Amino acid sequence: MLTVVRSQGARLTALAVAVALPAFYAIGIRPRVLAWGASPEEAARPLPGDDLVAGPCGGATMATTLPAPPEDVWPWLVQMGGDRGGWYGWDRLDNNGNPSADRIVAAWQHLSPGQELLRASAPGSEGPSFFVVEIVEAHHTLVLRASYHMLTGRSYDPRYGPVPWAYVDGIWGFHLRATPGGGTRLVVRTRNRSGPSHLARPFNLLLGEPLHLFMQTHQFHNLRTRLTTSA
Repeated sequence: MLTVVRSQGARLTALAVAVALPAFYAIGIRPRVLAWGASPEEAARPLPGDDLVAGPCGGATMATTLPAPPEDVWPWLVQMGGDRGGWYGWDRLDNNGNPSADRIVAAWQHLSPGQELLRASAPGSEGPSFFVVEIVEAHHTLVLRASYHMLTGRSYDPRYGPVPWAYVDGIWGFHLRATPGGGTRLVVRTRNRSGPSHLARPFNLLLGEPLHLFMQTHQFHNLRTRLTTSA
């Protein structure tokens, strides 16, 4: 009898933990993940490019302060791209292991709306994957858009059909503002719409959001390092 009671108690404890952990993550951790480094005002503020993804089902606003003015930060951002200066993140994950640029390259200092930037240094086996430049306002705003098959990563054009059965359509926006003392407040916003919902929601919660935090905070770190060493 005692064994049965202990077994039932163990099952109830496991059930309580299984219920409590997701609730703790949703209430206590996830809001911080989605607004890492950003003030409540920054997270709530409308930003250019928000309207490109109507009815988003996911997104984040993260921010950092960089030790250089916007005109010095901008050249590093505008040369991003898998076939250009890289992404300043974890290069093994997002740049096929090729190191991101550690200097400003004049040939990469121009972007125009509609231009495609490879998400890696070469197309993958499932087909090309790229960002499309949507908004370019020098020293202020850079918004990129990625529309791709959720499972293969292959890009598609959201302006024309067909949309893959499992898809992600989202923006990655960089917004710069000068701060007192000669620094830059860099606010990075993502917004995405994806489907089908039964696949998209666990994909976002278990992979998309944690991976974005992992990559974005490292990009912040690497940008800060480059700005410091190149000063």
